[in-house]
Amino acid sequence: MLAKVISAAVLGIDAYPVEVESHLEAQLPAFSTVGLPDSAVRESRERVIAAIKNSGYPFPRKRITINLAPADIKKEGSAFDLPIAIGILAASGVVSSPLLESFVLLGELSLDGSLRPIHGALSIAVEISKSKKIKGIILPQANASEAAMAQNIDVFPVENLKTAVDFLNGMIDVPPFRVSLSDIFSQSRIYHVDFQDVKGQQHVKRALEVAAAGGHNILMIGPPGSGKTMLAKRLPTILPDLTLEEALETTKIHSVAGLLPENSPLIAIRPFRSPHHTISDAGLIGGGHIPKPGEVSLAHHGVLFLDELPEFKKNVLEVMRQPLEDGKVTISRAALSLTYPAQFMLAAAMNPCPCGYATDPNHECSCTPPQIQKYLSRISGPLLDRIDIHVEVPAVKYAELSSDQSGEPSANIRERVKQAREIQLRRFADKPNIYCNARMESRDIRKFCKIDDKCQELMKMAITKIGLSARAYDRILKVSRTIADLENSQEIKPQHISEAIQYRSLDRQINFANTF
Repeated sequence: MLAKVISAAVLGIDAYPVEVESHLEAQLPAFSTVGLPDSAVRESRERVIAAIKNSGYPFPRKRITINLAPADIKKEGSAFDLPIAIGILAASGVVSSPLLESFVLLGELSLDGSLRPIHGALSIAVEISKSKKIKGIILPQANASEAAMAQNIDVFPVENLKTAVDFLNGMIDVPPFRVSLSDIFSQSRIYHVDFQDVKGQQHVKRALEVAAAGGHNILMIGPPGSGKTMLAKRLPTILPDLTLEEALETTKIHSVAGLLPENSPLIAIRPFRSPHHTISDAGLIGGGHIPKPGEVSLAHHGVLFLDELPEFKKNVLEVMRQPLEDGKVTISRAALSLTYPAQFMLAAAMNPCPCGYATDPNHECSCTPPQIQKYLSRISGPLLDRIDIHVEVPAVKYAELSSDQSGEPSANIRERVKQAREIQLRRFADKPNIYCNARMESRDIRKFCKIDDKCQELMKMAITKIGLSARAYDRILKVSRTIADLENSQEIKPQHISEAIQYRSLDRQINFANTF
């Protein structure tokens, strides 16, 4: 007796169909699963047996062989519980639906037969919706809203195994689950922080606005309590709103990682990730025996904030250089190679010295020059080279703290950023890999960042007299192009160059430390 059930699995952030074949043979009772199952899939045997019995169905006392095809790709997770149980019941004659192969089944079974949520429901629904042979997807109720985001597939949520069997046998009717994608998208686009909460620090807010407008990475240096973390948390609120396509791609990553917020089927705002400095390189980039997305991918289309930057392990910071350059992460293992998207803005913060008070006029610094040099040298030149804007964050004055005057709202800043981004999208319309100024290569900089003689004089003074490195030249040009875009200026003017040079004023200090 043979039965075939269609299921699906996730590979990276995308999904692929899996055919679950159930074969029952009149031999001594046994239960084996083949097709490269991981431990969670192998353990489904005990869950399936208990769920079938506790749902009131007889479990066949025969030799049962479950094959998960294609057999050359490793299967992981507990989403195969429901299709395996339905396959066994179909092979034993309990389920007799002629449309069994027209539905995709997913779900983790509890011992009492109820269904638990799974990971990656959106990725699977998006992939299955491309098939003309599949009429719908049957999955746990907890995943219904998430899967319904795919729009082009009927989603049938069920509470337990018995409901799934009765639905397939035509004994009950389960209506397709529908959602209004536009309503969910608009209702979920709410930030709980705002730039108007930040007192003072006007020049830092300006630097963050420039960074957001051009997609530039930014480093904030200042004493403890100066508001670096507070400012960084509000950076996503001034970025342009996520498009629906970006929101779906971001949601897929969080769904696969099992980090989709409860009662939130769609991530409609820019993600903000702030890992602790004790994180490993695999936690930051992604990896593991079965690769999972790391923090750089979870921050896709959003902001990755690294507080206390020099406290991160050197190897952790160095592995981040390639994702910053390419906008993606490739994790290779002996069995497979996976690529996760990682287009994010890096916002980092650090103290100017180990004690933190080297630039604070109200506190005495207790660090010696060698200690400060050693502390600053923890940030390598190649990593620093990928951060376009460096800004000093001074301690906030009491008069600013006690003031009742509110700052500029994030919505106003976001509107200016949005207009600058629209200019850049038109500029790079024929370059699909470039969507903001920060992504320009040397050839693009020469084409789009031409400057006159006055600007050349400023650049010459910055390189020769102030002591900026040659690699800062392109960074200054890119940032000045963004500043010009914010003013809707086609030409880069001397004031744009001057402001951009200010955002490299910490280069000399850190580069000097790196020579020791």
